[in-house]
Amino acid sequence: MAGTGLIALLDDIASVLDDVALLTKVAGKKTAGVLGDDLALNAQQVAGVRAERELPVVWAVAKGSTVNKAILVPAALAISAFAPWAIAPLLMIGGAFLCYEGVEKLAHRALHGTQDDAEHEALKAALVDPHADFAAIERDRIKGAIRTDFILSAEIIVIALGTVGMQPFPTRVLVLAAVAVLMTVGVYGLVAGIVKLDDAGLWLARREGDGAWARLQRSFGAAILAGAPWLMKGLSVAGTAAMFLVGGGILVHGVPPLHHAAVSVAASVSGGPGAGAALAVVVSLVYDAIVGVSAGLAVLGVVAAAKRIVATARGAA
Repeated sequence: MAGTGLIALLDDIASVLDDVALLTKVAGKKTAGVLGDDLALNAQQVAGVRAERELPVVWAVAKGSTVNKAILVPAALAISAFAPWAIAPLLMIGGAFLCYEGVEKLAHRALHGTQDDAEHEALKAALVDPHADFAAIERDRIKGAIRTDFILSAEIIVIALGTVGMQPFPTRVLVLAAVAVLMTVGVYGLVAGIVKLDDAGLWLARREGDGAWARLQRSFGAAILAGAPWLMKGLSVAGTAAMFLVGGGILVHGVPPLHHAAVSVAASVSGGPGAGAALAVVVSLVYDAIVGVSAGLAVLGVVAAAKRIVATARGAA
C-alpha cells in the first residue's frame, strides 16, 4: 500500500514537472520579442565601457537584473493570487507598451539619429582620454542597463503570467521562477559573449604561423571582426520586429473583434494543408505586425499629447 502511494506521488510530481516544462516553453516563446530587445539593448549599454571592464560590468548588471526579478516575480504571484482579474488588463498594457516601445524606437532613430551618433563619438573619445572618469562612465552604464532591464523584465513576467494565470498556484510559482532564471542566465550569458566577440576575433586574427590552420584562424577572426557590428544591428532590428509581432499578437488575442478578424483573414487564405496553411501563418503574422504598429502609433500619439499638455501647464504656472 505504501509502495503504491509512493508511486502515485512520484507520478503526480512527474506530471507537474511536465506541465511546468511545457508552460515554461510556451511562456518563453511568447516572451521572445522582449528577450530579443533585452539582449540588444543590454549589449549596446555594456558596449560603452573599456574592454577589460566589460565582463565585470555585465556581471554587475546581471546581479541587478536578479534583484529586479526577485521583486517582480513575487509581485506578479501576489497579483495572480489576490487580484487575478488584473492579469488580462496588465497583459494588454504590456502588449500596448511593447508596441509603443517599437514605434518610439523607430521614431527616435529617425528624429535623433544624428544626435545619437554624436553621443556615440563622444563616448569613444572619452574611452581614449587618459583624464576621463571611467568609474563614472561605468556607474552610468550599469544604472541605465538595470533600469532598462527592470522595464523589460516586468514585460517578460507579465507575459509569462498571462500564460499560466489559470494554472494552480504552485505551477505558477515554478514557471515564473524558471522563466526568470532562464531569461537572466540566457540574456546575460549571451551579452557576455557578444561584447567579447570582437576580442575573440582580434585574438584569432593575430594568430601567427604559415600553416593552413593558422591562416584559417586569421580568416575566421577577420570575419568575426567584420560581422560583429552587423550582428548588433541585426539583433536590434530583430528585437524591434519581434516587439510588433508579440505586442500585436497579445492585443489581437485579447480584443475579441481583432481576434475574430484575424481568424477570418487566416481562414480566407488557407485552402487546407500545405501552401495554404503556410500562407495563413504568414498572413496572421503580418496582421499581428499591422495591429502592433497601429497600436504603437496610437499610444505614441497619446503620450506625445500628454507631454505637450504637461509642458503647457508647467509653462502657464
